[in-house]
Amino acid sequence: MSRAPDDSLKNAVALTYSQTDAAPRVVAKGRGLLAEQIIARAHEHGVYVHESAELVSLLMQVDLDQHIPPQLYLAVAELLAWLYQLENGAAAAPPPLFAGPAEVPGEP
Repeated sequence: MSRAPDDSLKNAVALTYSQTDAAPRVVAKGRGLLAEQIIARAHEHGVYVHESAELVSLLMQVDLDQHIPPQLYLAVAELLAWLYQLENGAAAAPPPLFAGPAEVPGEP
C-alpha cells in the first residue's frame, strides 16, 4: 500500500507553560516546512525538542493558543518533569515514553 504524500511530512508542536497557567498551551504547530522551521527555531533558542509521533499527532488536534486537554496532562507533565530534571543536572534516564489516549475526545 502506498503512502499519501502528506504522511511523510514532519509535524511539530510547540508548547508553553508557566506555573501560573492552568495547563500547557499550544503556541505553534505545523507540518512540513513550517514544522522544520519550528524545530529550527527551538534549536536556535536552546529549547529541547522531544520526538514522539503519537504525542505530536494528538497535540496537532489542539487549536493554537488553547490549553492541552486533560487527557494529555499526565504525558506532558511527565515530559516537563523530566525536562526540569535535565535542566537541573539530575536526569540520567531517557525521556518518558508516551502512552496516552488513542485520540483527544471532542476532536476530529
